Amino acid sequence: MKIIFILILLIIYSVPQGFSQTAESYSEMGVDKFLKGDYGGAIQDFNKAIELNPKYAEAYEARAGAKVGLRQYNEAILDYSKAIELKPSLPSAYIGRGKAKGAIKDYTGAIQDYSKAIGLDPDDSLAYLARGLAKGNMSEYKGAIEDFNKAIQLKPKSVQAYYNRGVAKILSGQKDSGCSDLSRASELGYAEDNEDIKNLCTGSPKK
Repeated sequence: MKIIFILILLIIYSVPQGFSQTAESYSEMGVDKFLKGDYGGAIQDFNKAIELNPKYAEAYEARAGAKVGLRQYNEAILDYSKAIELKPSLPSAYIGRGKAKGAIKDYTGAIQDYSKAIGLDPDDSLAYLARGLAKGNMSEYKGAIEDFNKAIQLKPKSVQAYYNRGVAKILSGQKDSGCSDLSRASELGYAEDNEDIKNLCTGSPKK
């Protein structure tokens, strides 16, 4: 009888742990498939993780990322929103949702999400970079430049921040300063920067 009692206890106390580990293992497999570009397979694994743990915010966020990979932006927004509902303090979910909104040209909504992410993590250079891009898409170059400035302050070797700040400056009439930023982006390794300097700074047409 004592052995049976111990077995019952082991079963009772092992259920929650096994439940959690199984959901996490599916999520890990999903991440592995996502990194290999198998977005459909990743979604299937994240589905299983969510079935096992419906309150697994990170699984919703990860599934949203896979849906973005398949350009299913509206569905991705729903998953990001669910992740945020379950875990409102998750900055990366706001950034992900902002990018999905930007993909469907909802730049105002994207800026709101990036601003929320910045409020949660003021030291995230990616959030400033993303918000700057959204502002640039709305021709709000002054605000975009301010965000790129902050991104560079936080990450001094941000190639994308220098490049996009350069473009924003040129489009707002600050050609010399903008071309200097494009040159800096090239120095930091931006692969296509030389062609952009040729077109934006010298006015030469693309071949």
